[in-house]
Amino acid sequence: MKKETYQSQKAFAGEKKPSMKRRFVGHDYTRRGIYMLTMTVEGRRPLFGRVYGSSDDARIELSELGCAVRDEWWNIPSYYPQVKVFELQMMPDHLHGILFVSEPLSCGLSRVVRGFKTGCGRAYRRLIAPLPVATESQQTMKENQQTSHPELQTKKGSHPEHGLLFEPGYNDLVLRTDDEYQRWKHYLRDNPRRLLMKRERPELLRPFFNMQLGSHRYNGIGNRELLSAPQRMAVRVSRRLTGQQLEAEVARYLEAARSGTVPRSAGFVIQQP
Repeated sequence: MKKETYQSQKAFAGEKKPSMKRRFVGHDYTRRGIYMLTMTVEGRRPLFGRVYGSSDDARIELSELGCAVRDEWWNIPSYYPQVKVFELQMMPDHLHGILFVSEPLSCGLSRVVRGFKTGCGRAYRRLIAPLPVATESQQTMKENQQTSHPELQTKKGSHPEHGLLFEPGYNDLVLRTDDEYQRWKHYLRDNPRRLLMKRERPELLRPFFNMQLGSHRYNGIGNRELLSAPQRMAVRVSRRLTGQQLEAEVARYLEAARSGTVPRSAGFVIQQP
């Protein structure tokens, strides 16, 4: 069997550049499988709505366009009966969704995504893009649109404006096991909470570099105060554990955390002093 690896691909010939829009090179996207997809609004504009509440009770309120995009996603099976919608998590400026291709597709997954984006584009042009502004020049019209609808403004460093709702391309991840599906399903549903947590405590998720702790220096991201906790425990879990053994290990670490011990993973990069 041909080994599959992640690699950035472009739809045109030329030099490849790093991109978050990944594909499995050599993977057959017409065959059965579970796929997690991510699509981002052009310029990261918060057109789909807003996240509100607290990190303990995070919620998202969809805009009219957000509702139209949501409905378009759940309507995919009406165009492609072989595709079942498992999950959708709308965020203000992007969306995550999980699709299950239950039967081989004649057109491939990219055609399904293209059709979805086309439907969303119709809603975008109907609800936002064609603003009726009485002006004498295209420049004045653009300025008035941005004044009346600040969400239409594109952030610095974003893709060039091309009149579409989504950035070109999309990110996909092939979910091969039920454990992967459950893990990413939780990731999707936890998105609003993580966003509000970042807003409430931005210092907890800010990267840090070359931090001295004892005889070592650390690079990392997270709550630096935990590194100085008097009780710390390294979390090490072997892949050879059975399901029952894994549950026992999880229970052990949780009990230690409840008693004040700070479990830590191997996510810290240690530099020699």
